[in-house]
Amino acid sequence: MQISCLSLVRLLVFVCCFLHTTKSSNVFTSSFLVRFRRSVDSQIAHDVAHRNGFVNLGELPGSEGTEYHFRHKSLPHVRSRRSIPHTRVLKKEPLIHTAVQQPGFKRVKRGFRLPLLKPSLPDPDTTSATFGKAPTDPYFPLQWYLRNTGQNGGKVRLDLNVQAAWDQGYTGKNITTAIMDDGVDYMHPDLKYNYNAEASYDFSSNDPYPYPRYTDDWFNSHGTRCAGEVSAARDNGVCGVGVAYDSKIAGIRMLDQPYMTDLIEANSMGHEPHKIHIYSASWGPTDDGKTVDGPRNATMRAIVQGVNEGRNGSGNIYVWASGDGGEEDDCNCDGYAASMWTISINSAINDGQNAHYDESCSSTLASTFSNGAKDPNTGVATTDLYGKCTTTHSGTSAAAPEAAGVFALALEANPSLTWRDVQHLTVLTSKRNSLFDAKNRFHWTMNGVGLEFNHLFGFGVLDAGAMVTLAKNWQNVPARYHCEAGGIYKTHPIPSSKSLILKIKTDACHGTETELRYLEHVQAVITTNATRRGDLEFFLTSPMGTRSMILSRRANDDDHRDGFTKWPFMTTHTWGEYPQGVWTLEVKFNSQEPQTGWLKEWSLVLHGTRDPPYRTLSPASPHSKLAIVKKAHEDRDKM
Repeated sequence: MQISCLSLVRLLVFVCCFLHTTKSSNVFTSSFLVRFRRSVDSQIAHDVAHRNGFVNLGELPGSEGTEYHFRHKSLPHVRSRRSIPHTRVLKKEPLIHTAVQQPGFKRVKRGFRLPLLKPSLPDPDTTSATFGKAPTDPYFPLQWYLRNTGQNGGKVRLDLNVQAAWDQGYTGKNITTAIMDDGVDYMHPDLKYNYNAEASYDFSSNDPYPYPRYTDDWFNSHGTRCAGEVSAARDNGVCGVGVAYDSKIAGIRMLDQPYMTDLIEANSMGHEPHKIHIYSASWGPTDDGKTVDGPRNATMRAIVQGVNEGRNGSGNIYVWASGDGGEEDDCNCDGYAASMWTISINSAINDGQNAHYDESCSSTLASTFSNGAKDPNTGVATTDLYGKCTTTHSGTSAAAPEAAGVFALALEANPSLTWRDVQHLTVLTSKRNSLFDAKNRFHWTMNGVGLEFNHLFGFGVLDAGAMVTLAKNWQNVPARYHCEAGGIYKTHPIPSSKSLILKIKTDACHGTETELRYLEHVQAVITTNATRRGDLEFFLTSPMGTRSMILSRRANDDDHRDGFTKWPFMTTHTWGEYPQGVWTLEVKFNSQEPQTGWLKEWSLVLHGTRDPPYRTLSPASPHSKLAIVKKAHEDRDKM
C-alpha cells in the first residue's frame, strides 16, 4: 500500500488546492478538457470531437475513460479571451458533463546556454589502477563529472563515482528514461542505437516523432543535450559517454510551444508508464524569484498515478531540476521540484562549490554537477543537435539527467525498487564529499538520527557505486502512511520586528491505522499574506531539534495580494526521525523596512512508515549512513 488513509481523489484535492496561490492566466489555448458523464472508449470520444469540429488527442492519464483532451481545428493556439461558443457546442452533447477551455502558462528550460566552443581535448587515459578501464570516447576526458582527475581546476574524485558501478557490471540495461523537453535528436550517432521509439511521442505536434524544431540559435538543443548525459553510447568514437550508456532514452517533446497547458503536461507525465522507468525534467516555472507556481490538477493526478501504478506497480521515478534562480529564489516555491513525488536535484561545480545560479530549499534531496569553476569549456560534455557535441551544457538542467542516469544503474541492479526505495537509497548513499557553500551561508548539519544534510545540496552528491552496491540486496521499505498531524486555523499577525512562533504537538496518529514512527517527507501547509511576500521567512523545527528553512527571503517577490494559499512547504531534512512531539513553526520578516502580514492557517502533514524501514538490511560498514540510522532507530525503540 503506497498511500493509506486517503482515497486518491481526496489526496489530489489536498495537493492541488495550493494552486490558488498562482495568479489567473490571461491567455487561453485551443485545447479543451472534456469530461464525460460516464466512461467512454476512444472511438466514442473521437466521434463526439469530429462532429463538433474538434480533434480528440486522447484520454487523460488516470481518468478511466471519463476525461479527454480535445483541440479545435480553427481556434488560434492562444487568445486573450475564452471562446464561449466552442464551449457551449460541446456542452450540448448529451454525453459531456463539462468542457473547460485550457488556460496557457509559461514553462521555461533550465540551464544557461553558453556559446559553442571547440574543446581542447586532453590525451585519453584508457587505464587507471584507481578507476579501472576508462571509455575511449573522445570527449570522455572532459567529462569530469564522471571521473574527476583534477582537470581544469577540479577537485580530484569529486564526481558521480560511476566507474564503481560500471565495474560491477551495471550500465543501465533494460531501463528507459524519458527526456521531457523540447525534443531529442534521435538520429544522433551517439543516441540512435539507444533510442526507444515505442516509448516516445511529440505532444507539441501530436505525432510519434519528437524531433527538435529547427532554430538558428539552436534553442531547441536542450533535450538532446540532456539525453546524451543519460545514455550516450560507449566506445563508439563519438562525443562522450552517458552515465547509463546501455540504457534507453525516450523523447517526449512537450516544451516547444508558446504556452503550456495542464493537459500537455499531464499526458507527458503519464505517457507509457510501464515502458518508461524514469522521467527527467529540466524545466519548471519561471526562475525569476517572484513566481509561485506548480502542477495543475491533471498533471498532479498523472504524477500520483505514475508513482502508485507505473512500472507495473513499483512506481515511476520523476527527477526534477531544482531551479536556476540563484540565491534570490527558493525552490520550495516551485511545486514540481518541491513535490514529495519527485526527486529534486541541485548542482555543484567541479571544485565543490555551489553554482551561482543554484537555488536552495529544504525539499532538495541530493545533488549532481553542472559546470566548471574557471572555464566555460568545463561545462557538461554531451551530445548536441545534428550529430554535434558540446562541452558547455550547464545549469541544474544538466544536473537532473545525471541523476536519472544514476537511478537507471540502480534500477538495473534491482528492478524491484519502488519509487520510495530510490529516494531512501538516495538519502543513504549520497555523500558530503567536498561540497560547500561558496558564501558560507549554509553549513552541513546532522539531523536527529545522524543524517548529514545541507540546505543547498540536500544529502550530498550522488554516488553511483555506493547506490548500486546497496541496491543489489535492498529490501523494499514498509508501507507508507499519511498523517494529518494537527493544525492552527486562527489568524495570527506577523510582527514586523520579531518572530511569530506557533507550535503543534502531535502523537503522529498513534493508535490509528495511519500511525507514523519513521519520517520521510514533512509538509507545512500554510496560508498567509503580507505587504511584501518576498520578505517572509519560515522555519520548521522537528521534535528531535532539526531546524529546516522552508522558505527563504526572495528579494524580487513584491507580491502584496496573493500571498500563499494552502501551499505545501516541504522538507526532507527530518528523514528517518521520530515525528511524535512538538513541531515549531517560526515566521518572520527579513526586511529593512517595516512590513505587516497575517498567518491565516498552518497544518502539519507527516509522511513515512510505522515499521522501521531498514530492519532487514545489514550495513556493509559500521560507519555507513545505513548503520548510523539503523542504530539510532534501534536505540530509540529500546526506550
